[in-house]
Amino acid sequence: MADLIRVLVVDDDPLVRVGLTMVLGAAADLTVVGEAGDGAEAVTAVGGLDPDVVLMDIRMPGTDGLAATDAIRRRGRRPAVIMLTTFDTDEHVVRALRAGAGGFLLKDTPPDRIATAIRSVAAGEPILSPAVTRRLMLRVAAGADAYEQARAALSALSPREREVALALARGDTNAQIAATLAMSVATVKAHITHIFTKLDLNNRTQVAMLAHDAGLL
Repeated sequence: MADLIRVLVVDDDPLVRVGLTMVLGAAADLTVVGEAGDGAEAVTAVGGLDPDVVLMDIRMPGTDGLAATDAIRRRGRRPAVIMLTTFDTDEHVVRALRAGAGGFLLKDTPPDRIATAIRSVAAGEPILSPAVTRRLMLRVAAGADAYEQARAALSALSPREREVALALARGDTNAQIAATLAMSVATVKAHITHIFTKLDLNNRTQVAMLAHDAGLL
């Protein structure tokens, strides 16, 4: 039981919630601990149910998924949030990532890929492919102010932390970073924790977007 990944399903359509709950219930390592019908309910449920991952619809009446994600991420680094939507516009994806989401999935994603995505974000890994992440970042207009702010933020990192941050931005896994920089995986994880704390960020995708704004990718 201790190894089960706890999932909260958030969608204003009851049929979608039931379908996702049934799909995820078939995975031996996943358990749905609760459901919510809108963003406000999701924020409350996170506090009471302590999920590891939230599957969050973007478009909902009242408090939408983006606002709810922002509120949840401000509480701490857990839980990770995966945005679910029928819309795949770059605007929605970028806004979701800016809000602190750990990934972005369309609702017609095959069940096995949804389960895999949940496992990935629960382990601290982004679920967007490097190619998709690069495409989105190239569409984000980083003006002079954003460039200077990003550079200033990254200057707070030590040289070693900066190397790890750039590796994160490239989409490298902890094991790949450890091999490239000749350090243990435990040391890599410690550096990542320090990076998140110093930059006041929650996940790897946000580090990648900051590196892009700073002109380092």
